[in-house]
Amino acid sequence: MTIAEDLPVAVIGGGPVGLAAATQLVGRGIPVKLYEAGAQVGSNLLDWGHVRLFTPFSYCVDAVARQLLESRGWRMSEPEAFPTGKELVDNYVAPLASLPELAPSIETNARVIAVSRWGADKVLTQGREHKPFMLIVETAAGRRRDSARAVIDASGTWQMPNPLGAGGIPAEGEAELASRIAYGIPDVLGKDRLLYAGRTTLVAGSGHSAANALLELAELAETEPGTSAIWLTRGADLVRIYGGGDLDALPARGELGSDARDLVESGRVQLVTGFATTAIREVDARLQVEGLTADGTRTVGPVDRIIAATGQRPDLSITRELRLDLDPWLEGVKALGPLIDPNEHSCGDVPPHGHRELSHPEPGFYTVGIKSYGRAPTFLLLTGYEQVRSVAAAIAGDLASADAVHLALPETGVCTTTRSISSISAASKGCCGGPAPKEVDACCVADAEAKAVGKGVCGCGVAA
Repeated sequence: MTIAEDLPVAVIGGGPVGLAAATQLVGRGIPVKLYEAGAQVGSNLLDWGHVRLFTPFSYCVDAVARQLLESRGWRMSEPEAFPTGKELVDNYVAPLASLPELAPSIETNARVIAVSRWGADKVLTQGREHKPFMLIVETAAGRRRDSARAVIDASGTWQMPNPLGAGGIPAEGEAELASRIAYGIPDVLGKDRLLYAGRTTLVAGSGHSAANALLELAELAETEPGTSAIWLTRGADLVRIYGGGDLDALPARGELGSDARDLVESGRVQLVTGFATTAIREVDARLQVEGLTADGTRTVGPVDRIIAATGQRPDLSITRELRLDLDPWLEGVKALGPLIDPNEHSCGDVPPHGHRELSHPEPGFYTVGIKSYGRAPTFLLLTGYEQVRSVAAAIAGDLASADAVHLALPETGVCTTTRSISSISAASKGCCGGPAPKEVDACCVADAEAKAVGKGVCGCGVAA
């Protein structure tokens, strides 16, 4: 007995990658059911709708989705412009979801809270591959159980922010003082302006979200006296966020890192590195942050508010009864772990990968999009689009297409994560063997070649 092919493939998540998965499946004539927990597709993007992406519009659109949209008269406006999250939803995500080919398959305000197999928990082996998937779906009308022949989890990580506590659990006092902590990227120059104007804000994190928040606070300070910011990072090496400057193939990404560095060098932002947060305390109606440093315990503050731009993590609770193979520390798909581990991987990119890397011991279940990266940072939509193209082809039985994975990502201009802040200017020259080639997996090859002939410090975490 096999699972009935008239059952739909369930896609969890109505963001750009989930919609691309649905588009690929529909294009192959495969029934699909897409579940979006929010009130509309792209709800997570709207949470940071004021933030401008560092990828141009043309990099944010799936090729097959674009063809389908254009067949209905849609035209991409300003392909080289950099959309905000809201503009991406308004001008691409929402129009795609409204197409007659996709709209009947999409259900909003439908949160998948658990996935299992009908009649089989994760312990049972015999015959489990012949049992349909069972999805517990929570809606305003209550909970129901749906069936699916396969499941593509594109639910992302946005709703699961990492805590401020450096140990991976909330710092002492973090829960009690949560009303003065914003997770992610608040709208400092818009609806949240009054919360930050004339106040001191601590921004924790070393990624692009932290840089965006700091730049908006600096802009606010130009018109609102008394506005200031302290930048707190756990690591001492900011090469990933400072980036490759002019050598970054995405100029807006390079500019973001350069602007963040300028804030520190100009003194407009106080930078504290090597700080592992352990506690947040209220002292005289303000906040003080305690943490561990190489020199012992230190206190930073007082501040009025905190922005925790500390990244996200996947929600693993919904798949507890499935047999998943996850990286033990990143919590993404295991096959990708060694390729994207920020402790080791230096180039900021990932080699081409598809259905084989994104599958699990649970037949028919795939993790895609940023959730496939788990806790690792720096995910590009182009990666997700190629992921779901391969997965849809595999579900359709077209293994030749599924295995023919092609992924060309823009280089960062930075190919090492082991240099100190003082060597940022050297890092901006790219790999020690010269600028990174266009191929995403060639950067470390160039560095290895350079190391072989004795050219200084090379990438991939290897010191010559």
